[in-house]
Amino acid sequence: MKTLFAILFTLSLMHNYLHAQLLVDKDKFTRADTLRGTLTPLRTCYDINYYHLDVKFDINNKFISGSNLFKFTATQDFTKLQFDLFDNLKVEKVVYKGQELPYTREYNAVFITFPETIKKGNKDEFTVYYSGNPTVAKNAPWDGGVVYTQDTTGKPWVATACEGVGASIWWPNKDHLSDEVDSMLISISVPTGLKDVSNGRLRKVTDLGDGYTRFDWFVANPINNYDVAANIGDYTEFTDTYDGEKGKLDLDYWVLPSDLEKAKKQFAANVKPMLKAFEYWFGPYPFYEDGYKLVETPHLGMEHQSAVAYGNHFLNGYLGHDLSGTGWGLKWDYIVVHESGHEWFGNNITAKDLADMWIHESFTCYSEGLFVDYQYGKQAGEEYIHGARMGIENNSPIVGVYGVNKEGSEDMYSKGAVLLNMVRIIINDDEKWRSILRGLNKTFYHQTVTYNDIVDYINKQSGMNLSPVFDQYLHYKGLPTLQFTWKDGKPYCKWIADAKNFDMPIKVRIKGGEYKFIKPTTTLEPVNIPGATKANLQIDTLNYYIKTSGL
Repeated sequence: MKTLFAILFTLSLMHNYLHAQLLVDKDKFTRADTLRGTLTPLRTCYDINYYHLDVKFDINNKFISGSNLFKFTATQDFTKLQFDLFDNLKVEKVVYKGQELPYTREYNAVFITFPETIKKGNKDEFTVYYSGNPTVAKNAPWDGGVVYTQDTTGKPWVATACEGVGASIWWPNKDHLSDEVDSMLISISVPTGLKDVSNGRLRKVTDLGDGYTRFDWFVANPINNYDVAANIGDYTEFTDTYDGEKGKLDLDYWVLPSDLEKAKKQFAANVKPMLKAFEYWFGPYPFYEDGYKLVETPHLGMEHQSAVAYGNHFLNGYLGHDLSGTGWGLKWDYIVVHESGHEWFGNNITAKDLADMWIHESFTCYSEGLFVDYQYGKQAGEEYIHGARMGIENNSPIVGVYGVNKEGSEDMYSKGAVLLNMVRIIINDDEKWRSILRGLNKTFYHQTVTYNDIVDYINKQSGMNLSPVFDQYLHYKGLPTLQFTWKDGKPYCKWIADAKNFDMPIKVRIKGGEYKFIKPTTTLEPVNIPGATKANLQIDTLNYYIKTSGL
């Protein structure tokens, strides 16, 4: 009973926190928000090619110090640029060609001026040295910063998590989703006796001789900033391989020694089935060169690319709870499936602006239903997605505000998944739908994308204009209403919706019969279902999330 209470209490806190976040100053934005979220010429003037982040963690004092090397290509002539670092961290110096550059700071933005014009097309570099006490995350992963805690033996256990708030909360970078670095070396120095697990592959471990050990991890693929992670603890490793679509994929698992046996059992039961399902639906795992890792963390989880953070306590469901209420969610580990789904949507395909975070979360939440579909059948997948509706609030649009680093409603999770399931039903060709999902990951492989990129691709590949459907469910908080009117006992209907020219096809039937598509518009028209009456006409409400009137 205590365990159940703890789970329900955690879920309640999460809901209250997320709801509060949506209500606080949701339409008020500051100069700091603009500096963080807008692509000005001081940011678009350079394209990031490579980082070398080299950071030492003084865990006792919750203090970090180090540097980040920026290698870039100029996209235009310029003498000044912006990078980002939270203002509670000190910029020690910025070095360019052996000389310190002058810089100014405004909120969390840092501006540096070069002694001469950097010409368009030129490749160049500078290094930022910094230090300080980064923000301590109090409720990771729902807030950002560094988590400081201890394992059951009293040894330090530290992790970073910074989605949304931004990676500049703990290291200097060009902190905008639109520009992913092409490759990266992550060097994390930790007290000797502990290990760091970061993204990519471990290249080298060096005893620094001063009580610290440095772990060098190399990421060969493009990576978004918030995915870059440090996980520090008394880790033990075990490995496996998966024979996937692109060959042999290395599987590496880093957990606390006390959890080793539980981890072996849980990961064996979940990881390969997840990979098999997602490679079927989405195409090859996008980061074979960097391998796949699960890293046990003191927070619930995060989609850190090639180093997925895992804190689900080796339980099926979400902390042992089925978010769908159907029973299907208790047959697999939510964090393994959901956070790994982000390797395709969020990490392979990344939104250019946080306002389009639905591209990450809607597709990934939908991937849970596709996993259930692959394992237990299409009906089970539809039931799972339908059950997840209980978390939808319809209180604000899913798409956020552009240019201010503002994501939209948390409905991007369940409501976004429901939307994508409806799109599948409307297309009415599962092989075509699968080819669209795989095509998205192939066409936009390792790219950043916009709302229009995704919707236009689905429209083109489906041969249908689904823009009004996406518009209604993503830009407006309310649901469309299918309004029925009866004339001489015969049904007529029309859509009442916010989106212009809303014309979503929908499945209806006479009770006990087969579902058939009708294609209502915003003009009242007859429903061509012979024998339909107000008493026997049914809508496919398992798959369609709408309001009705007149039935």
